[in-house]
Amino acid sequence: ITATSPFIIKVIININIVRICLLFDNTKQAKKMLIEIVTKNPESYNGHKILAMLYEKEGGQRKAVDEYAQVISINPKEYDAYFKVATLLTDLDKKDEAIDTLTNLLNKKPDYPEATIALGDLLIEKEDYKEAANYYNEALKYNPTSFELNYNLGIVYTMLNDFQNAKICYEKAAQINSALYHARYSLGQINLLYGDLEEAEKYFMECIDAEEVESGAYYYLARIAMIKGETEKAKNYANIAIEENPTLYDKMADENIFMPIIDEVNKPRLSVDGKKKTKKRTLSKKEMFIDLYLDNTCKIVGKLNNNDIEMMENVKKTKQQTINLDNEIEKE
Repeated sequence: ITATSPFIIKVIININIVRICLLFDNTKQAKKMLIEIVTKNPESYNGHKILAMLYEKEGGQRKAVDEYAQVISINPKEYDAYFKVATLLTDLDKKDEAIDTLTNLLNKKPDYPEATIALGDLLIEKEDYKEAANYYNEALKYNPTSFELNYNLGIVYTMLNDFQNAKICYEKAAQINSALYHARYSLGQINLLYGDLEEAEKYFMECIDAEEVESGAYYYLARIAMIKGETEKAKNYANIAIEENPTLYDKMADENIFMPIIDEVNKPRLSVDGKKKTKKRTLSKKEMFIDLYLDNTCKIVGKLNNNDIEMMENVKKTKQQTINLDNEIEKE
């Protein structure tokens, strides 16, 4: 038995008392004891770790970072502490420091998917898409069946305008988790961008049961119907889209493709306070951003492969046929 044994035993007992205090929500006493423990014994792994968790819970991010740093210095293989530090630094808007921490973590443990996803999000914010792609591809070597890694890599390739690889990633993500619709929604947008209307229509039809993308799916189905010259179908889809998300009416009114039918679709209903009723969406900021990017790309790159012209010609033919039929009826 060493001379320090009684002291170590006392620390162990005090840590257990701290846990009991926390069990009964006596955080004040727990914090007081923890500070005393780490002051007298700076190498107390459990003392620093529990104190870090306590500071984090209370919203003291800066103090929590300092305590997690102590945990790492005691045990450099405490990878979760690295991730905690990075998360807290992100919350503190110290994103460059968070990137450095996550990079350090992944150098030590490349098979940490949560760290890759967090780092990827930060790199996407900085528009460093190539670097994000490198980390996602590396992570997929260890977790090839991760929905989020495949989907996020699809986002990165989308932002690099590498739509072919983006499509491959979204298809993998959709196969991995069929209950999450957003990969299929993006696939619909990419197929629409390439002018593959049948594939795009198929994916958007699969999305109409998902509340978070339902209105957008009906909007795109209306768009596809207009390209095909199926104006009645387009009006039906447009009405459902507007019913689900009234802001889509103004969006459609500003687009030439909907010009032939916009006066015939239902205007959005107003609530009691005079505002348009809009259902709450559950899309993340990242998902909304990529939706908008792909939507704008569909309009800019090749104007949907020049199918807008074909759509207008189909509408003109349909209107002319209707006029001719009316004239024949009048003659009779």
